[in-house]
Parts: sequence; structure tokens; C-alpha cells
Amino acid sequence: MTTDMTIEARALSKRYGGTVAVDALSFSVRPGRVTGFVGPNGAGKSTTLRMMLGLDSPDGGEALIGGRAYARLDDPLGTVGALLDCEALHPGRRARDHLLWLAHYSGLPARRVDHVLDQVGLAPAARKRTGGFSLGMRQRLGIAAALLGDPPILILDEPVNGLDPEGIQWIRQFLKGLAADGRTVLVSSHLMSELQDTADHLVVIGRGRLLADTDVGELLAEVSGARLALRTARRADAMTVLTGAGATVAVTGADSLTVTGLAAEQVTALLGARNIPFSELARHRATLEEAYMELTADMTQFRAQEPSSQVPSSQEAS
Repeated sequence: MTTDMTIEARALSKRYGGTVAVDALSFSVRPGRVTGFVGPNGAGKSTTLRMMLGLDSPDGGEALIGGRAYARLDDPLGTVGALLDCEALHPGRRARDHLLWLAHYSGLPARRVDHVLDQVGLAPAARKRTGGFSLGMRQRLGIAAALLGDPPILILDEPVNGLDPEGIQWIRQFLKGLAADGRTVLVSSHLMSELQDTADHLVVIGRGRLLADTDVGELLAEVSGARLALRTARRADAMTVLTGAGATVAVTGADSLTVTGLAAEQVTALLGARNIPFSELARHRATLEEAYMELTADMTQFRAQEPSSQVPSSQEAS
């Protein structure tokens, strides 16, 4: 097992024809924490992970696992465990046999197979054929395969995809436990709510470039800024009064707003003077999804149109 458990991208670049998928991307993933790896569709996440695992060759720079390129690792399965595609299963093969095949190839004992099946909660389904597995069960089997060599480094692409609420709760605690053991955990996901409850650190990319490499708590504090969360049944009246006083006001719900540019005491005084009741006024705590949207606002490749406020005529609709 390697003593260097860092994942590194050093000026990593990849081009497909005239398209730059990854553009001089550099970041490090340290042990002892869960690092979220996020970005819009087409940002280059999958390409980056594939280069880390030696499945694609970079056009420039390098990707290192424990200080070495994946192809030069002495014991790949015992160094890094990866889940990129849970669909890469033979439907006629039983779950335990699938893992036994991987274990035999890497010189691992059968007892290790039984151990990881138990770890991911698949022991009761060990002798079932994977063709009958749900997506969530296939995800668990993929995670079991990643854990087979007991690696200090894990790279998981969308590990909660297809999991039910119980499964999501399980993977959340499981990843935290792996990091607490001192392992290096890199998780690519599009579910910001899950990363907010799981990740300690965040790497955000857009159009192949690094947008942020930051502690999750620090990022949320920065995005929260001096905004206030206000809840009132007279939302429209409150917006009129507060914007008239120079505040920036954003609607966040049927009866809720965020207010920037005024102190809480000023908001209270302004609403009180106009007899506008409110049930809540507190410092706004941004979600990871808000922070992500701010960071990637100009990087989204595919964006839906805003709904039209006009109803088409019958001729236009036909």
C-alpha cells in the first residue's frame, strides 16, 4: 500500500478534435477528508477522472495517484478503488462471482469478497444474478468492487445515483467513515444537497478550468455574506419598502426573501414603520447549491429558456 495518498492533477489538458475538454487543470485531493468534484455538464469531470485512472491519455500535464501515474502503480487495486460505471456488469453473473473474478485477478482471498459484500449491505443478495439488480444495488456492487483491495484512495463518480433514501444515508456516513480512517476520497456528483452533508472540501470546474478549490464551510460563509433571510406574509409590500431604502431583495419562496444592503435593525425599523408583519429575520445561510450556481453561472453549456409569460394562440400552438 502506498504511503502517499494524494491525488493530483498538474496542468492536466485534453482535447477532442477542436473541443478543449480539460484546460491546464491543477488541483490536489488530500487524505482525511471527502472532496466533492463538481461542475456543469460538459465541464470535463468525467474526462478528468478517466485520465486519473489511465483510461484516457492527457495531451498535456499529468494525473498522479499517490505520486505516480496510474499505469505505473505496482498494485492498482490495492492503491486506488474506483467507481465510474456501475453498468459494467455481466447480467448473468452472480454478485459474489463478479467480485471473486476481480479478487482472483488481483490475488485477493475469497474472504475479502465476503467482507466487502457485507460492508455495502449486499450479503443477502450475494448469489443473485446482477441482471435482476436495481440501479441502487448495482451502485452498491460497484462500491464493493472499489473497496475490494482495501485501497487508501477512492474515486467515485455519482455514488448516490439510484440509491433510495436509506441508501443515500448509508453512503453519506460510509464516505465520512472512510475519510475519518485517513483515506483520500474524491466524489464526483451533481447532487449539491448530498455533498453539502458529506463533503469537507470542494473542487469546482467549468469548461475544463478550475473555478474553485475551497473548504465547504468557508465557501458557504463567503456566499452567505451579509444577506438576511426574511419571512413575511406581505412579501410584495416588504419588497417595495426595502428596495425603496436601497436594499437588494430576492424572492426565495412564497413568503420568503433574502435582503442584502441593510442591517437587521434597519429592516426591522422599516417594516415596523409600515406595519408590515414578519415571522422571521435572520442571517441567511447559503446552501451549497446556491454557492455552486454562483460559481458556475457563466459556465453552463446547456440552459433552458425562461418560461414565456404569454400564452400562445391556438394557431401558434398548432
